[in-house]
Amino acid sequence: MFLDFHSEIFSWIRGGLFILFIYHFLIYVQNRSKLYLFYSLYLAALTIYLTQDIFPENWNTLHQYLNFPIQFLAYAAYVAFARILLDTRNFIVKWDGFFALIIKILIALVPVFIGIQLFFGYKFQENLFLVIALSFTVFALLAYYVVLTKIKDKFSLYFVIGSLIYLVFAHISFAEMYLGKETFLEHGFQPMSFVYFGAILQSIIFSVIIGFIIKRIEQKSKNAEVKLANKLKEIEELKMTALQSQMNPHFLFNSLNSINNFVLKNEVEKASDYITKFSRLIRAILNSSSSPTSTLSDELGILALYVKLEQMRVTGGFDYVVNIDKKLHLESIKVPPLFLQPFIENAIWHGIMKKEGDKIIELTVKEDNGSVLCLIADNGVGINSVKQSNKMDKKRKFYGAKATENRIKILYKNENVKIITSDISNGEKTGTEVKISFPLVY
Repeated sequence: MFLDFHSEIFSWIRGGLFILFIYHFLIYVQNRSKLYLFYSLYLAALTIYLTQDIFPENWNTLHQYLNFPIQFLAYAAYVAFARILLDTRNFIVKWDGFFALIIKILIALVPVFIGIQLFFGYKFQENLFLVIALSFTVFALLAYYVVLTKIKDKFSLYFVIGSLIYLVFAHISFAEMYLGKETFLEHGFQPMSFVYFGAILQSIIFSVIIGFIIKRIEQKSKNAEVKLANKLKEIEELKMTALQSQMNPHFLFNSLNSINNFVLKNEVEKASDYITKFSRLIRAILNSSSSPTSTLSDELGILALYVKLEQMRVTGGFDYVVNIDKKLHLESIKVPPLFLQPFIENAIWHGIMKKEGDKIIELTVKEDNGSVLCLIADNGVGINSVKQSNKMDKKRKFYGAKATENRIKILYKNENVKIITSDISNGEKTGTEVKISFPLVY
């Protein structure tokens, strides 16, 4: 079985090496990593080297020209593969220079041995190869020792084990040059059969190492994705905090301005009542401001306090009607703090303030096809009328509403978030309606 290179076991080994070559070369084509390129070239050269044993006899001249040069090319690819696998440029810098030099020497030996065959014959090649093989073996053993002592990880250990297996088996095969081929044949082995066994065992070990590398890269990629997701979350929270801090001073300034108006008008009782309600509102706002999100239930409670303050400020007051869908679990719905207040503020100061007669603001919160829909409708002059007033545009800009819109989109990653403001005025009535829709997530 081990005497005929056409037998099934040797055919399987050659086929296995060729398949490994194709597989790793395709990986290189996909990700352009030189690790896979050099390993695939090593496997290709090794396969060609072993395939020479089944060449027809009339191809003997080609074998004499290819035998040693193809080995040098295989070993050059092997050393290049090892440099990348073990990252010798970082772990053993001085030795990395020797490895680079070895690659150049091995490649240079290819045309040298072709020339030797042309002018001196195959026997001269064999004798010179023995000297070179012995020199490289000593260098390889020393290099393996350095790798094990300087690069202490499982990859270097497996690499050295795989390399030593091939080295031992290859030298058993090369012993043919000293012992003669008949010594091996008497024991039922072709001398080259040991190279076959060493090559396939080494390739299996190297493939396992590359499998570990791919797994490690995937794990690093997953860890990087998790870290990136956490960083993005932190960035989004910082954005929320920045937008929230932009809006809160805007609201606080208006409230303090109202207190000042009461004091100037000498309305002491109203000022005192307003300050009491205002302090309660500030306490609620401070409690909610410690987090970038709040529950919808808490927000509606804070909004009720805010509206009571505004009802005291508006001459003649206004009605505030709230309709809540009982199917919604308000305590489980997360929203940005004070996300409705700017829209209510706009309804008051841009809508009903300029209207004569009854003034109404109606807030409706309900479920709508898997989303939370908040409707804020007023019977004011209408947003189209407001837009036509240049003075109003310059005097009051919609900072709070815009900031809130950004905060809602950040919280829900802009998925199914809609904010639509429309003028609902017709011949019989005037007013503005704001629709705020975001995903219903408990």
